[in-house]
Amino acid sequence: MIRQDYLSAATVATTLTADPAVARSWDAPSALRKFQVSGLAGHLVSQITQVVPVLDAGPPDTRPISLLDHYGRSTWTDGDIDSELNTGIRHGGEQSAAVGVAALNAQAGAALAVLRQRLPAEPADRAVQLPWGPWALSLDDFLATRMLEIAVHCDDLAVSVGAQTPALPQSALETVLDLLCRWAASRHGSTAVLRTLSRAERAPARIAAL
Repeated sequence: MIRQDYLSAATVATTLTADPAVARSWDAPSALRKFQVSGLAGHLVSQITQVVPVLDAGPPDTRPISLLDHYGRSTWTDGDIDSELNTGIRHGGEQSAAVGVAALNAQAGAALAVLRQRLPAEPADRAVQLPWGPWALSLDDFLATRMLEIAVHCDDLAVSVGAQTPALPQSALETVLDLLCRWAASRHGSTAVLRTLSRAERAPARIAAL
C-alpha cells in the first residue's frame, strides 16, 4: 500500500508542477523564505527523481533505523534556515530547476514512469541507504518520508503561485498525518499534541514537527 500511495502522491506533485501558474511565477519568491518558486519546484520534483538512484544503490551496510530515529538524527529540522544543510537544500532545488520548467517536468515524468515499474517489484524487506545520511531506512519508510515532503511542499508551491493545494489520496494523507503527529509528539511530548488537538485552552504555543 505505501508504494502505491507514494506513486499516487508523486503523480499529484507532477500535475502541480506542470500547472501553468508555476511557469508564470517561476522567477518569483515563494511562500518559503529565501526560496524562489523555481527552487521550490525543483526541491519538490527531487522527491521523485532522487528515488531512482536510491533504488540503484547497493544494499546498506547497516540495519535500517526507525522513522522517529531518522528524524531525530536529522539536523535540518532545527529551524535555522541559514544553516549549512538548509542552505544546501535550497541550492539543490535551484540546481534542479536550472534546466527550466519544461525540462524539470519531463525529468519528473520520466522518473515516475520508471518508479511505476520498479517499486511494485522491490522485495517487501528492501532497505536503502540514504544519500545524505550515514544510516539506512526500510524502502517503505523512505517512501513515507518522501510522501511527507511531497504533501508539505505541494501546499507550499500551490500557495506560492496562487493555486489550490492539491488533495492527496486519503490513505497517503493518513500516512503523512500519522507521521507528523508521531514526530511532533517525539519533539514536544504526547500531552502537548493531545491538548492541541483536543483542548485549545491548554494547548502549548507550538507543536510543529517541522
